Amino acid sequence: MYKYLLVPATGSATDETVFETALLAARPFSAHLEFLHVRVDVTEVVISMSTGGFGGGVAMRGMVDKLDAEARQVEARARQEVGRFCERHGIPRGTPHPGEGLSAEFTVETGSDAQWISEYGRFADLVVVGHAQPGREVAMEVLEAALMDTGRPLLIAPRKVPQTLPGTVVIAWKDTPEAARAVAAALPLIERAERVVIVTVVEGDESREHSSDRLLRTLRWHNANTCVRQLGREGRRPVEVLLAEAGQLQASLIVMGGYSHSRLREVVFGGFTRHILSGIDVPVLMAH
Repeated sequence: MYKYLLVPATGSATDETVFETALLAARPFSAHLEFLHVRVDVTEVVISMSTGGFGGGVAMRGMVDKLDAEARQVEARARQEVGRFCERHGIPRGTPHPGEGLSAEFTVETGSDAQWISEYGRFADLVVVGHAQPGREVAMEVLEAALMDTGRPLLIAPRKVPQTLPGTVVIAWKDTPEAARAVAAALPLIERAERVVIVTVVEGDESREHSSDRLLRTLRWHNANTCVRQLGREGRRPVEVLLAEAGQLQASLIVMGGYSHSRLREVVFGGFTRHILSGIDVPVLMAH
């Protein structure tokens, strides 16, 4: 079960959806929510600007003051949003007391979002983040770090607050270690789901197709209402087939592995995974 969830508090408009999604995952287990805010490291920014030949001393001082003021404002906004969220849902804040129900705390670090998410995430049962948005490379870096560097499962919040979790769980199954880890990580939610549908996009390998039946036999020990759907591509990309089927099934959660097709970090995600990370209307639980 999930007892300790890490949730970034960015101070941005997307925080509410992330917080609410995290609460849906935490409430059944009376878990602890650690809200992590990462302040911009003004010193690092100044060093970067100075090596780039930015202005003189007066201009630099003015820029430092401006960046520091903005960082304090964002931190204050994040702190306020977490406070309002906890008050709205009756979640006690402060020093956590294991076993006493839902709880939350607000932590602040300074530096790189991706670095701190990686470090804190390794000690969480589940990391909950928002989807990447167009033009926001930092958000994609955080997603990559949370998935690739923590060794922990990642729950990606959708664009809008989900109505329920887990509800109907759709497993995007491939006979790979990544998919197996994702299913194992999702078991606390799979066991509580109204139904579980294992979806396999058939790509011509019969031995791998039969693996979905083996998964079915295993998962029925966790949730009797589990079935398999094997789908043809019919000229479509696998991700399109999966998302169309998830829509038809009114999925409340998609479980899938995080796949890579290159050893270079710059292009670590394949098209399937990157499409999912870019944001869909259903929460996605991933593992690598």
